Amino acid sequence: MEKENIYILGIESSCDDTSAAILCNDSILSNVVANQKVHAEYGGVVPELASRAHQQNIVPVVHQAIEKARITKEQLSAIAFTRGPGLMGSLLVGTSFAKSLAYGLNIPLIDVNHMQAHILAHFIAEDEHKKPPFPFLAMTISGGHTQIVKVTDHFEMEVLGETIDDAVGEAYDKSGKVLGLGYPAGPEIDRRAQLGNPKAYKFTKPRVDGLNFSFSGLKTAILYFVQREVKANPNFIEEHLNDICASIQYTIIGILMDKLRLAVKQTGINHIAIGGGVSANSGIRGALKNAEQKFGWTSYIPKFEYTTDNAAMIAIVGYLKYLKKDFSDLDVMATARLKL
Repeated sequence: MEKENIYILGIESSCDDTSAAILCNDSILSNVVANQKVHAEYGGVVPELASRAHQQNIVPVVHQAIEKARITKEQLSAIAFTRGPGLMGSLLVGTSFAKSLAYGLNIPLIDVNHMQAHILAHFIAEDEHKKPPFPFLAMTISGGHTQIVKVTDHFEMEVLGETIDDAVGEAYDKSGKVLGLGYPAGPEIDRRAQLGNPKAYKFTKPRVDGLNFSFSGLKTAILYFVQREVKANPNFIEEHLNDICASIQYTIIGILMDKLRLAVKQTGINHIAIGGGVSANSGIRGALKNAEQKFGWTSYIPKFEYTTDNAAMIAIVGYLKYLKKDFSDLDVMATARLKL
């Protein structure tokens, strides 16, 4: 007897991207993301504007995802949505919509932890991508999060270290703001870093115990450095922008790789999976490839579209929870500070 297909609708609305995806078992049929351009002029995400944009986007995005997947909403087996962590106003839009649709279609509702989803995105079936074997170490790096997690099973995760203040993506964005770059600044710093000298300027790495991170001190150090140099030479940024970007990137990658090396040493696990928006950075991908040669690690880097916030990763967690019959009640609440 042929196994029946499981169709999962994933909904992601934790920050400033409204996304919906349809999964057939562990394969993606559609993954639609509506970006919100409105935040660029403010140099960061404005929660109230994000919430309003989600309300405008969610119906057309879900409609398009179902249409692209060439199925009907009646074929859906369950609906998975981001419960947290994230911006409360944004989470509420996705949560309310998912609850209503699941209730209307009389199908199960599945709540998903956004941080778990970044890690489990590696289990989406893709021809070119191998899935990490258990146990593995996962490093989630984004604008809102920096974490090293030991993953023993799909839903057995232990946080080994995380940021005690700012996330790595914020260090990129705030440094970019100081340098007069647009928002988000990460891709532009990455592009310019490839043209500059990474050892032109030395920034001190923060000293943090164990596997925890700190980026607030580095942000301040970069700000003071730029202010000091601009005072001496008003054209300093324009004349040395590529070198400054390369030095910032070199320092940030150094911080991340030092902690990863320590995590490998402490756990004896040398399978490393990365996720989150900053994992799209070419410098980090290059450093991991070098570590494969140097230390014998095996690294797992998700497909580009699964690195930033997207609903495909929510849908794959939904599929894995569906197999375990791990469903939510309709009174489930969005939680802005949901822990892993």
